[in-house]
Amino acid sequence: MKITTDLHEKKSLVVSELVNLGVNVEFKHLKVADYIVGDIAIERKTISDFINSMINKRLLRQLEELKQYEKRLLIIEGLDKQELYNDEPEGINGNAVRGMLLYTILESNCPILFTKNYEDTARFLLLIAKRIKKGKKEISLHAKKKILNREEQKQYILESFPGIGPVTAKNLLKKFKTISSVINAEESELQEILKSKTKIFKKLLND
Repeated sequence: MKITTDLHEKKSLVVSELVNLGVNVEFKHLKVADYIVGDIAIERKTISDFINSMINKRLLRQLEELKQYEKRLLIIEGLDKQELYNDEPEGINGNAVRGMLLYTILESNCPILFTKNYEDTARFLLLIAKRIKKGKKEISLHAKKKILNREEQKQYILESFPGIGPVTAKNLLKKFKTISSVINAEESELQEILKSKTKIFKKLLND
């Protein structure tokens, strides 16, 4: 049984466990996904990585790139060590995490698998490999990083600001056309779209 693994996963404990389980791990530079098992592209994230990539919007890009594969899976690892979310004031907003999980499943059509730890992740990958071996399905490894067009690049820059999601970024560009116009706009002009987030946005620019 063979599992193709991205080079960035080389020092992962998951890989060590796969080798212990007798899996043939083949390392390649994968532009998309962390593991390719037969015809399934798999992105693996620890809970902290999932939350961080959600905050910096990297996860949205990765989910979009995974769509190049008909079969795809997101593994969220570490339920034994860390809570995925809580509703305490000091933690990340629980509904924000819930919303991202729903977006992943319903909008990106990407199933999510929750695992307890790296050993659990490795055993799931092994089971997938066993199922694939029976069907002997494989896919091309030549998926590409998504190249953003000009409008998507502008939207991506605006989304890097706290509290600005895809819809808000699109509305800002629809009204102001350019990033420089958004940055130079008066608070009163931004208020219509950013509402209570206007002062935070302007303060970040001034800082």
